[in-house]
Amino acid sequence: MAEQSEERQDSGEVAIVTGGSRGIGYGVAQALIARGHRVCITGRKEDALREAVDGLGPGCAMYVAGKAHDEDHRRVAVEKVMEAYGRVDHLVNNAGTNPVFGPIAELDLGVARKVFETNVVSALGFAQATWAAWQRDNGGTVVNVASIAGMSASPFIGAYGMSKAAMINLTQQLAHEFSPGVRVNAVAPAVVKTKFAAALYEGREQEAVARYPMQRLGVPQDIGGAAAFLTSPDSAWITGQTLVVDGGLSLNAGVE
Repeated sequence: MAEQSEERQDSGEVAIVTGGSRGIGYGVAQALIARGHRVCITGRKEDALREAVDGLGPGCAMYVAGKAHDEDHRRVAVEKVMEAYGRVDHLVNNAGTNPVFGPIAELDLGVARKVFETNVVSALGFAQATWAAWQRDNGGTVVNVASIAGMSASPFIGAYGMSKAAMINLTQQLAHEFSPGVRVNAVAPAVVKTKFAAALYEGREQEAVARYPMQRLGVPQDIGGAAAFLTSPDSAWITGQTLVVDGGLSLNAGVE
């Protein structure tokens, strides 16, 4: 990827991708860099971020380590991007957590608060910070990585599903308030083959794949392409929408 990034045409635009050291976030960063953007990725582990930047191309990527739910981290991340690049055109809110698997009737409320703090409040906080630093006066885009778990009942990952439903509504609220200069949309993936989602398919991938009309699970590049579209001029008249990227899984809602 570093070699490709050296050959790309620099668009002059800058993006922040939260949770960008691996998985979906890394796939999004790859897609934005391929389109000529410079990217700052965030995440908790500095070693993983450093390795990711090496893969993306140090000349077009940087990182800021920290926890998404930490207000100081969000402030510092945006400040460092402004210091390094002088602008922040695009924000992709990908950082998320799902620390519990089980029935919602037994959900520890402290865990529920943690999920919402990381998955929803951090997205709002980053959106507020990029809005104040650049987008309010200069325009741009926000893409929230939601989930199909936020669009219907999601057994055993209820807290995660609730938080993603909240993120979908947050997308609509921000799109309304930030218009016309800033477009805000969401991507709602089904299961994507990442370490984060491994519990949903490891050891039974063929069984999981059988439910998908496309006959495969998603890969990070699938979501990267969708996010790149939603931050591009090709989607200039799209805001407040949630793009479902699920390999056709939602087609199976009816009787088979």
